[in-house]
Amino acid sequence: MFGRTASQIAEWRSGVSAALAQGARTPFYLFSPDSVAQRLSELDQLQFGRPVRHWYSCKTQPLAQQLDWWRRTGRGIEVVSETEFLLARDCILDVDHLLVNGPAKHRWLPQRSEPRLRVNFDSPTELEALLPLALREQWRTGIRLRTPEEFDPGAPQFPTQFGFEPNEAVRAVKRLRKAGLTPETIHFHLRTNVATADAYSRALNSVIEVCNAARFSPKYLDIGGGLPPPHILAKDGSAFNQRFRFTAWAAILRRTWDSLPGVEELWLENGRYVLAGSGVLCIRVLDIKQRTGLRQLIADGGRTLNALISTWEDHELLPLVPRGGRKVPTAVYGPTCMAYDQLAQREMTSGIRMDDCLLWFDAGAYHLPWETRFSHPLAEIWWQDGGAPVRVRGAAE
Repeated sequence: MFGRTASQIAEWRSGVSAALAQGARTPFYLFSPDSVAQRLSELDQLQFGRPVRHWYSCKTQPLAQQLDWWRRTGRGIEVVSETEFLLARDCILDVDHLLVNGPAKHRWLPQRSEPRLRVNFDSPTELEALLPLALREQWRTGIRLRTPEEFDPGAPQFPTQFGFEPNEAVRAVKRLRKAGLTPETIHFHLRTNVATADAYSRALNSVIEVCNAARFSPKYLDIGGGLPPPHILAKDGSAFNQRFRFTAWAAILRRTWDSLPGVEELWLENGRYVLAGSGVLCIRVLDIKQRTGLRQLIADGGRTLNALISTWEDHELLPLVPRGGRKVPTAVYGPTCMAYDQLAQREMTSGIRMDDCLLWFDAGAYHLPWETRFSHPLAEIWWQDGGAPVRVRGAAE
């Protein structure tokens, strides 16, 4: 159902078992860069017609070890907050490998600014507030555009809160030029788990219209992230990536260069697609209850503490030690006093017993940023890169 191979499952089971043998205490995360390298390789095999620069989405997995691995590949880091800026700045060697995005950065960036920063402006207010600093320190600037494809997922009739409206973007480009700064980048970010490549086609049409209206020939086209990762299901049981065609997406971008011939590089900021598969969450069964028609497993980790994303995504959930028995309706809960704290509800083997460890796969995207301390400490973090796992954060930290 989830599409992961037996060898991939066995590899994670081996890594988790090695961490437990070294004293890991549940709940804990195990992270590895192996799947990150695989996802990047898949993207690099596509033919875009322009060189591609991958930016690490720091908000997706703000883990120093993963950032350091990424830096050693020669790629840059994208940040959207002061906290991420400081984490990235401790890791990278020069500002050429740092990209600053996000809203309302005029409230914190003046205290952290450096010459030659790469900054994509998000609003007219932000632009006016930061323009004197951008001029003084000769930032390399861009404009984030809100395309018609960007709408509130809970109320699609309303737009998202990010970026300039098209008419504002045109004025922003002209304002930068008048001040003596030539913008280099046009940027947009659609949303997470984009369903089809056609969404990019419609967004790029809006980009082209704005560039034509502003007589703007961007050097870099930054299309953000949003690609749907493999092995993850929506709550209706469908795979998020079932309709997305990567070759069609690449073809759409190749056609774009006819209208934006000055673009020298395509920039990608894929967080979930690149990082989701880089981690697993290991939890332990503390109690088992049998209700009418439902077997309930109470674990020491769950949605509220470790996996808020389970609210709208279904991930593979397997026992560390394979168990026999027939499949029965089962719900897995975390330890907090909230009925909301349900990690999964599906058929699972009846052989799962007390003190068994369960593995929640694809825990690499947005799990760390959304952790909570709801009556419990943060989970341990273990890191594995070629050798034995090492603990990089204890439960009390």
